[in-house]
Amino acid sequence: MRRLISVTAVVAVLIGIVAGQNALGLGGSTPTTPSAATPLWVTHVARYPGGISGGVRAVYSAQGTSSAAVAPTASAPTRAEPKKNGANVQMNDDSYPPMPQNETAVAYNVIDPQVAVAAANDYVSGGVVVMRTSDSGKHWASTRISPQFAGTRDFCNGGDPGVAYSRRDHAFYISQLCFFRALPFSEVQVYKSVDDGQTWTPGRQAARAASNFDYASRTVDDSIFNDKELIAVDNTPSSPHYGRIYVTYTKFHLQPDGFSDYCPIQLSYTDAIPTANPVLSTWSHTAIQPDNPGGDGTGSSANQFSDPVVEKNGTLDVGFVSENCNDSVDPHLLFQKSTDGGQTFLPSAVQIDKPGQYADFQDAGNDDTLPPTAFRAPNTPSLAYSPRTDSLLFVYQNNINRPVSQADISYQTSTDGGLNWSNSSFLSTDSSNQPAANDQFFPWAASDESGRFYVIWFDRRQDNANVRINTWQAVSSHDAANFSSSKISTQDWDPNLGFFGSGAFIGDYNGLAASTDAVYAVWTDGRDDAIGQTGIGETDVFTSVQKR
Repeated sequence: MRRLISVTAVVAVLIGIVAGQNALGLGGSTPTTPSAATPLWVTHVARYPGGISGGVRAVYSAQGTSSAAVAPTASAPTRAEPKKNGANVQMNDDSYPPMPQNETAVAYNVIDPQVAVAAANDYVSGGVVVMRTSDSGKHWASTRISPQFAGTRDFCNGGDPGVAYSRRDHAFYISQLCFFRALPFSEVQVYKSVDDGQTWTPGRQAARAASNFDYASRTVDDSIFNDKELIAVDNTPSSPHYGRIYVTYTKFHLQPDGFSDYCPIQLSYTDAIPTANPVLSTWSHTAIQPDNPGGDGTGSSANQFSDPVVEKNGTLDVGFVSENCNDSVDPHLLFQKSTDGGQTFLPSAVQIDKPGQYADFQDAGNDDTLPPTAFRAPNTPSLAYSPRTDSLLFVYQNNINRPVSQADISYQTSTDGGLNWSNSSFLSTDSSNQPAANDQFFPWAASDESGRFYVIWFDRRQDNANVRINTWQAVSSHDAANFSSSKISTQDWDPNLGFFGSGAFIGDYNGLAASTDAVYAVWTDGRDDAIGQTGIGETDVFTSVQKR
């Protein structure tokens, strides 16, 4: 049953905590406005092993974590010479003591591909760290965006970033969440930069792609939690929807006991985000998958990890997984599309996987924990589009061969706009073209302007203990008919040392953007962990400098 709570019931007493002290890292943000009840997302995470994503769960598990780190602000960017390790470069600056960064996203300026912007969850600021380059990735500078909920002016937890560039607007856009450990509000926010990532929308003026708060009536629907958003822009001048900004996300509907009866993929889109005040943007909303009130949290209304891409004719494609709303079981891999700018979608999603060719990883707790390590490795798939041939590439973690090779990266292609898909093929293979040993996970795919496909993923094949992680990359110049692959990280790392004292979270995905001038593979990397000195497990954001 939908419950509407007046904001006046939540804003009962204002306590004297300086707002600037709120951003102590994800999980550490303390709102000035106390809540009357535990938010339903907290109840959900406490009682159910899956559903709401790992980034949000990390806020719950990291609650109470603190450090002496001082959070830089979005308006006063910091700059630090990045560390170089062979062809690898650390992209983010470090706090002291160093804190984790994870879940990476990246996009480049399509007019000048030497310019790129990346973002990641940031446990220094409580929002995202933003990294920018103007020399194809050799050097990076950092700033931060700390989200703020305009309904109460409290700083919120953020993260789960997506990044896109608009050719029409000459602007970068970043999407991230805004939610609280102690308040019921939940938003998907979008920030804008018109100076190639140097400065960004202030948190209080973020565009609101989705919210469970009605600013007109001042009521909040605490049964809704918005999760795992990503962003795309239509960058083809001849497209009927040129410049349209699309944000896809999962809408969790939560019952009083935390059970989610439905969690479908949703879309928000707009044709304009005003630079002076993005909050004035107007968004349209479309259900990509249907609601199912009173359902059991499975089936067509149970989805997660959507990845939107826009074809050159303006068609919006979305790849995602069918994932149960209350555990981490992913029965199928799905695809949806809209040919009218996001107003409507196919009557039912296309099932990408074929019988006997795909299996999800189901550990004993159904929570995606990947032994022998402590972190979760959900099946976060990625969709890429070739502007040269109009082919689609879908990559994902596949456990069909788990008794022999653990988790593998597989891929499928479509040449008819996603209505039909090829058989599954293994991408993470050894020199004999057999599935590589040990676990591979967190793939991401991209295509450059010429149609060349790139895919990166985490890979543990070189560690007999199946613990230490490297990053690998595959490339195809033949429309994904075949790939060549190699390791692009110059040093491996131990994920058990990557998140405070638990190693329980290293993000849910990596990032990749490719042009014919430069390739931006960005990933979470813990090679410089200083837990022995600081007691805090941490990761950074790394890239492999690749000039074409």
